[in-house]
Amino acid sequence: MTTLEITYVGGPTAVLTLGGLRLLTDPTFDGPGEYPVGRRTLVKTAAPALTAEDAGPPDAVLLSHDQHPDNLDTAGRALVAGARLVLSTASAAARLGGPVRALPSWTHTDLPRPGGGALRVTAVPALHGPAGSEPVVGEVTGFVLSGAGLPRVYVSGDNASLDVVREIAEREGPVDVALLFAGAARTPLVPDAPLTLTSGQAAEAARLLGARHVVPLHFEHWAHFTEGGPELSRAFAAAGPTGRLHLLAPGESVRLPDAPASRPA
Repeated sequence: MTTLEITYVGGPTAVLTLGGLRLLTDPTFDGPGEYPVGRRTLVKTAAPALTAEDAGPPDAVLLSHDQHPDNLDTAGRALVAGARLVLSTASAAARLGGPVRALPSWTHTDLPRPGGGALRVTAVPALHGPAGSEPVVGEVTGFVLSGAGLPRVYVSGDNASLDVVREIAEREGPVDVALLFAGAARTPLVPDAPLTLTSGQAAEAARLLGARHVVPLHFEHWAHFTEGGPELSRAFAAAGPTGRLHLLAPGESVRLPDAPASRPA
């Protein structure tokens, strides 16, 4: 069985190598600084561990959304413009054009693998805040990756809803690996609720998904995150079983075991 290699770049950005294909999540390669979005400013506190050139050209970009600079920045937009394929929301496809392809929730596309067969990418829902916040925060998507002999992988995008996770688990679970965007992000845009999963919710999401391995993304390097690595470690230690959480340092890679969950591709 094939293993999944994940290299954590920083923020929401990771390089996934699966089935002979290289995928890139939410490309952000700019340095620290202030990034305006509407009337607000988001503050990036650390540089990515890799440049876009270091990460290498992806076979596909998995873009959860384009409307916030902490998920797609200036360098990321340049990468997207020249990419072979970018899978994202209908809103992103309309705004960005070029290689960006809208993939509505519960639909899929099959990416040919170099050695034969295909890697299936299924779009799944995401809610970037509490129920009813969609007109304010905009459209967001997540993804499930699957294929014959491959681990089943969930990439949450900026989802803050356990109800959404529960629906994904019922329709697409169990998963072998969950890449959960966490950090309990908070901004004045939605002052009364987090815009991404809290640490406790991330642990509960892993339980709902039956995830054997969890790699958190988008929980550090921006000032609007209110929970980081220590909170994630405590939440997963309390939830058990131990050894499921892989808290990577920027630039670090992990190769996760095979033996996919017992569900057809």
